[in-house]
Amino acid sequence: MSARLSAVLAALLLLAGIATPANAATRTYREYVALGDSWTADVVIVPLPTTQYVPFGCAQSARDYPKQVAAALGVPKFFDASCGGATTDDFANPQSGLLFGGTNAPQFAQLTETTDLVTVGIGGNDAGLAGAVSGCINLLPPPLGVPCKPKWVSGGVDRMSENITAAKHKVITAVTEIKQRSPHARVLLVDYLAGIPQSGGCWPFQPVLNSDMEWLGAKLRELNAAVKSAAAATGVEFVDTHSQTIGHDACTSPFTRYVEGLLPISANGLAIAVPFHPNSAGGDAQARIVLSKIRG
Repeated sequence: MSARLSAVLAALLLLAGIATPANAATRTYREYVALGDSWTADVVIVPLPTTQYVPFGCAQSARDYPKQVAAALGVPKFFDASCGGATTDDFANPQSGLLFGGTNAPQFAQLTETTDLVTVGIGGNDAGLAGAVSGCINLLPPPLGVPCKPKWVSGGVDRMSENITAAKHKVITAVTEIKQRSPHARVLLVDYLAGIPQSGGCWPFQPVLNSDMEWLGAKLRELNAAVKSAAAATGVEFVDTHSQTIGHDACTSPFTRYVEGLLPISANGLAIAVPFHPNSAGGDAQARIVLSKIRG
């Protein structure tokens, strides 16, 4: 391509208002709403959760990735509606039964026609994967320790896979409604960090039998693929935090991991995290990756 033709094409793109990477990087946002579950809301529980936006029972951290993103972008109007334990049902409906009581307002209530940036992290609780992880805790070695995988996989049917498929459709419905409520917003659908090893496990360092850890890791990747598929189906942007955090899972060194295990004393960013959730270093990683996507 000649230099003259390149210059003509660049001028046409500029006149047409098509954003180049440089334009995307300089775009400003005035109204940002963060929606999601505990992997959005939580980073650490010591220091104590904040009640600036949601009830104490949501266990929302004062330094989760949405707050870091909002601060970095200098957004004048920001609301972090994320709450631990949330499902897509809690987007349109109040979330009750929180730890220590309280009810979180429907997360969609914060969306307006003037909202121009939305990040969403949801699907894990819809699929029941978080509960499955807790149910796989096993303090006894095999053969004394009973694997949890057979509770989910029987007769060639993996019920967790079925749950993930159903969760994908719920995420699609939720994102569609976000676009209806905030038609001018840039919507980013964020997946889950690589908190589980790509293969094998590390029992007893983390009290999940290696065979179960292997299965849980496969289900986490399957869930993230479903989130990516939901983004494609709804025409919103997908933020891949998983591939960029491989090697920082709960089986790695306390000074390396981004996700804590059963004993959540984080040495990678000194604090106490929520068990089986991102620690402060994980929250920082989420913020970096989301910001990189937003800035093009």
